[in-house]
Amino acid sequence: MADLEKSADYTEAGARPRTPHVHADEPDIPRPAGWMYKQARVGPVRLPWYASPMAQLLVVSFVCFLCPGMFNALSGLGGGGMVNPDVNNSANVALYSTFASVAFFAGTIANRLGIKLTLSLGGLGYCIYAASLLCYDHTSNAGFVIFSGALLGVCAALLWTAQGAIMMSYPPEGNKGRYISIFWMIFNLGAVLGSLIPLGQNLNNSGNKVGDGTYVAFIILMFLGAVLALFLVDSKNVIRHDGSKVIVMKHPTWTTEIRGLYEVLCNDTYIIALFPMFFVSNWFYSYQFNDVNLARFNIRTRALNNVLYWLSQILGAWVFGYALDLKIMSRSSRAKVVMVVLFAITMGIWGGGYAFQKPYTRASVHPDSYVKLDWTSKGYGGPLVLYMLYGFFDAAWQTTVYWLMGALTNNGRKTAFFAGFYKAIQSSGSAIMYRLDTLKLPYLNLFASCWVLLAGSLVIAAPVILWKIKDSVPLEDDLKFSDETEEDVIAPTAKD
Repeated sequence: MADLEKSADYTEAGARPRTPHVHADEPDIPRPAGWMYKQARVGPVRLPWYASPMAQLLVVSFVCFLCPGMFNALSGLGGGGMVNPDVNNSANVALYSTFASVAFFAGTIANRLGIKLTLSLGGLGYCIYAASLLCYDHTSNAGFVIFSGALLGVCAALLWTAQGAIMMSYPPEGNKGRYISIFWMIFNLGAVLGSLIPLGQNLNNSGNKVGDGTYVAFIILMFLGAVLALFLVDSKNVIRHDGSKVIVMKHPTWTTEIRGLYEVLCNDTYIIALFPMFFVSNWFYSYQFNDVNLARFNIRTRALNNVLYWLSQILGAWVFGYALDLKIMSRSSRAKVVMVVLFAITMGIWGGGYAFQKPYTRASVHPDSYVKLDWTSKGYGGPLVLYMLYGFFDAAWQTTVYWLMGALTNNGRKTAFFAGFYKAIQSSGSAIMYRLDTLKLPYLNLFASCWVLLAGSLVIAAPVILWKIKDSVPLEDDLKFSDETEEDVIAPTAKD
């Protein structure tokens, strides 16, 4: 992993160098004294020092593995593992409403409080939410579930904004796709392993409801994630292999960060063209989890589908993340290619989804006499492949969106604002879709909304992808949105 960071180019072909390229056979730039900068070896392999971008990415990846990763595993069962999804849908409406409201300003909060505290506070909401589902299972206290959903929205806004800032601003410029891929694979491994919990506990359960042990396991794991976040180092202490540092505000205040939010909206108005891609990036979750997985499959088959859905996300993140960093073409050219590829798989995968959706409706799958599909049922293979492709598509979409935002800036402060915008707009879409599902709109209508919005958002984002993504972002441009100077962040060799 150390070699991964060291081999990163800061520039693409034809761009002015930001900092010198450091080859694997060159000595490391001298680092400050202290435990966080000591580099250990395991045999011939050199591990990244603790305050390196890679080590910090791994920490935040495992925080998300334990918190939102487990939440995704629970959500993927449909209705939070409950037979009746209405209460869970109402909680999700509350969750994504507060998520959208807070996330828009969460960049300001993260820049002021610091990444470590913001991430840890964000993690606490996940275990409280899982506890509310366990409580509901015994007391039918819907109010607690809905309140916990609203609280989780606030916490998730903090967690995902801090995570996005790390993932987009810590890596070397030429390796952002790989870092996003590594994060997304570890994060979704949490959902895979989390999905194995209900799968193992319900292996012989052909009913529709999970047991208490499932919820207890999720509560414990989510709490551990919140604690792990406290082991991050402050952004100002992170040093890359070439000696350069993350661009942040040295002296952030509430005033500077509120003003910074205003400045981004005024000076970087092009980001608005990406808002439709943000909006639809989680829009389809309600349809996939509730109107496909919950509607058509029994609990043990839903659990199996869930495992394979998140495994497919790992594959999608690996394929797209590494492809987006390929040096066989310039970064601007890769942006154009990925736009075409995303449009093609949108039409292909969701075209297959249309063929699957046509034969059933809400009325046909909800009578008590309706027998849900089991993994032993004839014809199960086709729906399973489709569900796995839905997971692959989600990872491809979100990996690309993060890469696009990271290609627009390397400034840690600005990426926090971008991440906040992303999660705010994304969550507003989720809140609307969960509400539409609660209102019992026809499945086909909800499916059509997913397909149309995905394709349309790519068309709207095209001008930014075609003309704003450059081969490299000049250091001077990144420093304009900070109180730091070139001397504060540039690699030592570049100063000589």
